Amino acid sequence: MTGAGRGEMRRGDGQPGIAAALSREEPVRAVEFRPPLRELPEDDSLDAWIDLSQAARALLAEGRFVLFTDDAVGSQEEESLQHLTSSLGERADLSGVVPFLTCKHTLDYCLLFAKRAASLGVPAITVTGGDRDVGPPRCVERSRDLRRIIRDTVPDLRLGAWVNPFSDPASQVGLLLDPRHVADYYVTQVVSHHRMEPLDRFIEEAERQSLRTPGLVGVFHYRSGSRRTLARLSRFLPVPLDGLLAEFDAAASAEEITARTLGALAERGVIRTYLSNLDPRSALERLARIEAAAPAP
Repeated sequence: MTGAGRGEMRRGDGQPGIAAALSREEPVRAVEFRPPLRELPEDDSLDAWIDLSQAARALLAEGRFVLFTDDAVGSQEEESLQHLTSSLGERADLSGVVPFLTCKHTLDYCLLFAKRAASLGVPAITVTGGDRDVGPPRCVERSRDLRRIIRDTVPDLRLGAWVNPFSDPASQVGLLLDPRHVADYYVTQVVSHHRMEPLDRFIEEAERQSLRTPGLVGVFHYRSGSRRTLARLSRFLPVPLDGLLAEFDAAASAEEITARTLGALAERGVIRTYLSNLDPRSALERLARIEAAAPAP
């Protein structure tokens, strides 16, 4: 995306919302951050939020979209809206912020979250079900149920859905085509150049069924070639373990490996992506190196 200028951003001065941006023919390169865990000591949590806020401010000033997870992989994270408004200011322009909201909260909390997001100038939230096997139960059976309730309560808020290319593509596309799914855009599970077949099948099915809902494809930034770390991640993500280990053993940098996935996506015409697992303390520098190594979208 083109830059939006640096300096302080006030509400109303920012970019179009994520749903509008994804509907254009321009590339989008967003970044996903994970808020600190609630169980962190207060000083550690404060330091983590300072790093996150500084990274978010810089990315938003560049016109980037910044995604924030909600209780990723079942762990309880601090709420993004509360801390962002505290650190960036109540009048900060949050038009580029895209929070996730899982169903793993009470219904009252979810509706209040949606209302607060809209009141703060956040144009869209991505509503997902959340892992059924860990943490508190869902407040509704399926994420579409929560999106439908939010749409009735906060009609101007754009709503995103979660898509997994590694699931049956006909089913995934069918859900997005179903008006009861209430999705203005979708965000996918992370993919890798080592295994593009699932995404290829999803793209083919989307074209076959004439899907018009815009989407954002995920790319995970693997920071190291530690077999132990990659094996642990594979409990939550589709990690191409052998391929990654071979690349790291061949002295490829983490940035080069991530750039290869972006290149594989660009070859398929996928130019709207988000990067996950960038360290907030070095996010801008690493993002610059990744994009320098990747072919232009």
